[in-house]
Amino acid sequence: MSTKHIQRRRMARLLFIAVLFSWMFTDVHAQQVTISNNLLYDAWLTPNLRVGLRMSPHWSAGLTGGFRPWPTNDETTPKWRHLLISPDLRYWTDSVNVHHFFGVNLIYSHFNVAEVKFPLGLYKSVRDERRQGDLGALGVFYGYSWPLGRYWNIEAVIGAAVGYTRFHRYECGHCGKKLATVKKLFAMPQAALNIVYNIPGRPAKTVPVEPVIIPPEPYVPVVRTVPDFTGRAGQLQKDNPVLTHVSKYKPYDRTRILRRDKDALYVHFPLSKSELHTEFRENKEVLERIVDITRQIMADTTSSVKVIQIIGLASIEGPIPGNEKLAINRALALQHYVQDQLQIPDSLFDTVGGGEAWAEFTDQLQERVAAESPQMAAELQQALDIIASEDDLNVRERKLKRMNGGRTWNYIKEHILSDQRNSGYIRIYYDYVPDTNAKVINEASELLTTDCSDCHHEALRLLLTVRSDERALNALGTAYWLCGQQQEALDCFRRAAANGNADAKENLRQLEQHLTRISNARINNSNN
Repeated sequence: MSTKHIQRRRMARLLFIAVLFSWMFTDVHAQQVTISNNLLYDAWLTPNLRVGLRMSPHWSAGLTGGFRPWPTNDETTPKWRHLLISPDLRYWTDSVNVHHFFGVNLIYSHFNVAEVKFPLGLYKSVRDERRQGDLGALGVFYGYSWPLGRYWNIEAVIGAAVGYTRFHRYECGHCGKKLATVKKLFAMPQAALNIVYNIPGRPAKTVPVEPVIIPPEPYVPVVRTVPDFTGRAGQLQKDNPVLTHVSKYKPYDRTRILRRDKDALYVHFPLSKSELHTEFRENKEVLERIVDITRQIMADTTSSVKVIQIIGLASIEGPIPGNEKLAINRALALQHYVQDQLQIPDSLFDTVGGGEAWAEFTDQLQERVAAESPQMAAELQQALDIIASEDDLNVRERKLKRMNGGRTWNYIKEHILSDQRNSGYIRIYYDYVPDTNAKVINEASELLTTDCSDCHHEALRLLLTVRSDERALNALGTAYWLCGQQQEALDCFRRAAANGNADAKENLRQLEQHLTRISNARINNSNN
């Protein structure tokens, strides 16, 4: 029988073994199955694949296959033609934070190697001759797994193996003269860098080992969504409504009525002045608040100041050019004050002179119409009619001053214009790093509120990707509970309870009572 026929028969047997091993997975739902590829093996131009099966929280099994068929011509060198089959068994040290694992594996390989320089000075004799044969080995290894996302992990593995090999030696890499047949024991290192895909799904239903009478369990674990962590800016916003997310920012236009924005902050200026005095009215308190808020956000790595919007205003009284200049100078005075305190670049400011505040003035008139006596309300309505019908601002102002012999204008100066003479508006817009963990935790929490077993297992998979986040512990414990892994649930609830989570404390109490009932039921069942 020719060498090629022998190789084909060996290949057929190995493929049969691989198919048989894969058939073992057919009754297991995809939730427990992983597919991975060894990137280090790829670097040696060898296509490879590992299929893994998670059998329990601590144990998994897998089958690795690698096949490099080229070059097919024995006269071509160098060559590392081979087939490798390696089943393995892994023990994960922690079923919650499944990072570390230890394992054993069996290795079989049929090889045809010639004139190859292996790294680290290994197998030097292969550099000058050809060897063709088989080997079998038993290995041990240690590995560590890092989650990359919802379905992906990366693993690093290192270990060693000892085994037995039988091969034929040939005189050179491309000739066929046989020198000897060698049988020997050997030792070799193992290493892998695996990219792993976790197939979503759910594990198969398990059959109870023994019949146990379990009391009814009406209690449903408590699990809640967690708030999106919006950084220091989001925390400050709760007590400082002057802060707003940048998605709500809009440039100023003169139809906008700033006084309706109750969350903004205002500073005040003396009549017809643009100099900012910290001791004038409430300016000191407001300015200190603005500087403190901005400083805290700038020191935070998860949030940032995006826009500081400042708008200076002037009253409708007086020449238009002078009021326009006064408004922009007031806005710039406020900007320069903040910059002197915090060294903020101009690019972060949206500083605008709002000119004469006609929109503000009109809005105040409308409020007064509803609040005053019928006679004064009628006069103020006349003023509103003038504003609506006259577009020329200078003419409009003159008409207002002459109304009713100046009586209406005196009322306006006393009750309305006093506030407009000292208006300076400021609002701070922020942004933050998206809280992807909260999104995952909340998506999983929604799945846990359903009666769907598949949803519970999918929630468990989601939560395992964010298990290092303390906010996920109560939800993770709930997922373990609903998936039948009570010991893992206890561990999560205890850790969450230690962090002060009230829901976790209640879930822990209920689960401990539940496990006590199960234990008592087993005792009663055995006595009967």
